[in-house]
Amino acid sequence: MVTKGSAAPRDAAAGEAMAVIDAHGLVSGWSEGARRLTGYTAADVTGRPASDLVEGDSTAARRALLAHGEAVLTLRYRDGRPQRVAVRLVPLLGGAAERGFVLAASPDAGERALGELAFQQASLSMSVFDTGQRCLRMNDRASRVMGQPEAEFRHQYFPDTVEDAERGRGFQRHLEIVVQTGEPVHYESWTRSPSGRRMHAWSFEMWPVRGPTGELIGTALAGFDSSEQFRARRRLALLNEAAGSIGTKLDVVRTARELAELVVPRLADFVSVDLLESVLRGEEPGCGPVDGGVELRRAAHHSATPGVPEAAIGLGFADLYPSFSPPARALLGGEPVLTRTGDHDLDTWFAGHDARAAKLREATEHELSLMAVPLVARGTTLGVAVFVRCLTPENPDAFDEDDVVLAEELCSRAAVCVDNARRYTRERTTALALQRSLLPRTVAGQAAVEFASRYLPALSQAGVGGDWFDVIPLSGTRVALVVGDVVGHGIHASVTMGRLRTAVWALADVDLPPDELLTHLDDLVEHLAAGDDGGGEIGATCLYAVYDPVARRCAIASAGHVPPLVVRPDGQVDVIDVVAGPMLGVGGLPFESTELDLPEGSVLALYTDGLVEARDRDVDTGTAALRASLSGPVGSLEIACDTVLRDLLPDTPADDVALLLARTRALDAAQVAAWSFADDPALVADARRLATEQLVRWGLEEAVFVTELVVSELVTNAMRYGGAPIELRLIRDRTLICEVSDASSTSPHLRRARTFDEGGRGLLLVAQLTDRWGSRPSGAGKTIWAEQALPPGP
Repeated sequence: MVTKGSAAPRDAAAGEAMAVIDAHGLVSGWSEGARRLTGYTAADVTGRPASDLVEGDSTAARRALLAHGEAVLTLRYRDGRPQRVAVRLVPLLGGAAERGFVLAASPDAGERALGELAFQQASLSMSVFDTGQRCLRMNDRASRVMGQPEAEFRHQYFPDTVEDAERGRGFQRHLEIVVQTGEPVHYESWTRSPSGRRMHAWSFEMWPVRGPTGELIGTALAGFDSSEQFRARRRLALLNEAAGSIGTKLDVVRTARELAELVVPRLADFVSVDLLESVLRGEEPGCGPVDGGVELRRAAHHSATPGVPEAAIGLGFADLYPSFSPPARALLGGEPVLTRTGDHDLDTWFAGHDARAAKLREATEHELSLMAVPLVARGTTLGVAVFVRCLTPENPDAFDEDDVVLAEELCSRAAVCVDNARRYTRERTTALALQRSLLPRTVAGQAAVEFASRYLPALSQAGVGGDWFDVIPLSGTRVALVVGDVVGHGIHASVTMGRLRTAVWALADVDLPPDELLTHLDDLVEHLAAGDDGGGEIGATCLYAVYDPVARRCAIASAGHVPPLVVRPDGQVDVIDVVAGPMLGVGGLPFESTELDLPEGSVLALYTDGLVEARDRDVDTGTAALRASLSGPVGSLEIACDTVLRDLLPDTPADDVALLLARTRALDAAQVAAWSFADDPALVADARRLATEQLVRWGLEEAVFVTELVVSELVTNAMRYGGAPIELRLIRDRTLICEVSDASSTSPHLRRARTFDEGGRGLLLVAQLTDRWGSRPSGAGKTIWAEQALPPGP
């Protein structure tokens, strides 16, 4: 009979590894399960000592079995590898039979025990669900994450075990996907565990569990806390975005605003950026304390809440930060300050500022975490950025050292961009001030034209250019209209523009014709380029026009400049066909003058290429648009200038723009008197008489004495040194002008006559009696002119 014999047949039938050992320790029976476990067949082991299958001390193994009835043994498998198995000993008793044993081995018992321990002690959160998303098993780590023991979740439907239904829905949905598809999935979530305050990022691997026949019987998952990796990726993404989104423009305030908008709400709930006043003005920063604190001006702030309720001061306003406040400590110490409500200095600062305390009470009732990070570039502190985070149940994490490092990196990048913008602002302000100081403000002493002008500096990062215009009074009531453009931008272009403008004034005072003036100006540019220490070339374009209101004629010469437009009194707009010479500084080709008659009331439009040329528009298209904008009779020149700029320019022009509109006037015939004389000294008396009679007709009797002396001297000199044809012309305008022309091109000059000299005193006398005098080339000769103020009227 077999003692406890019912168990052995059932175990054998179930496929358990079983062996029968006789009283001599020999194998007498060997089950199919034993073959599968060890690899030995019944023929291999029957009749052999059972101890041959045991690895190590078989005697000790036999004593342990006899003493306890079970033991964990190491068996030697047929392939040579050892394997630990749990063995049970069952004695066999028969009537006359010898005593023997049945050994039942559980090949998976040790592995299952180890596997169970590994499951429970795993550092990963591991769970098993059935196909209906009911929890079957959880290891210790999962229980700690969920904040409850495994028993609280076993056989519970997963959505019933989580408080945050929105986040639980995504988790459940992925469990369902595994059941539906039978394929493993990866799932990530950002949640706060019930057992702690910090937010955590979790990475889950979910896979199907199948039975022996391959059917899907459940879902298993393993999750690990990837918070550090998640935060690192998020910080890296934020830094990468900062490289392209901070400092897009060379503008201090815009750069500060870009920093604030980038970090809210991904790093902070509220950010303010305060800068030193000197930085906003483009000056060198200085951050010394003022009356126990530091004065800063708000450049930007941004909040996750619409309306920025946390802001205690408005944009552009200044505030005094006491020396113990986090912003002042960060600014003066050059190191970030990390604090939160409850800190004495922070609470004292809040309490001492009524507006700030009230704003904070309105904005939140929760604790605050705060970072004050200085903006330091090239070893200089420019301002401070304050990051504030509201500690709510949904977002309970205060700023930590990793956040400080991230904020420092962001502020460092922003500070460099702010400093670049500050330097650009300073240079642009200097260049703009220089250029505006060189441009004309008012022009007195001319009545030939009525004019209006506009100058717009470029708003691009290239900086201020070298565009300029001028209205220069000339002798004989004439006027010179000038517009030019120096190649390049910045202070160098402005300085070059100032040099050229001064040269044009000097050459205009000599009263050179337009083509000759540009020739001399071209020589000057070549000399400037040759003397440039940087060895760079200097290029410029220039248009010079001279209008004579007596003859109503205009002479124009161009040095590579865009052609001017003329608006006729009837509203017709024409492009003046000017012979375009080379740019100034190129040399090698002559300049030519173009002359045309202009009826009174005609409007000349002189401009630089920034008005008509852009990246998306060529010169011809821009000129056509300018013609369309000026078409029709022109009323107010000021309104016409504004209309042209509005029609042709974008909000941010990429190049400087100079525009000069000049409406021509004409002197009435009654204001001019002219006579021609032969080369006969006896006619000087006639010239004095005719001039006197004309002054009487004009009612200028008080000017007769001086005018007779001037006419006598100038006409005498013309007959003596110049020769016929000789012309005398009187012009009554804002001044009384006397002009004498002759055939000689030799220019007169003043000299002091010696005591016994018979001549040499005429021009000196003219210079002393009149306000201004001079000479200019005219046709085949020259013209000497003198101006005197009109006597006061009745």
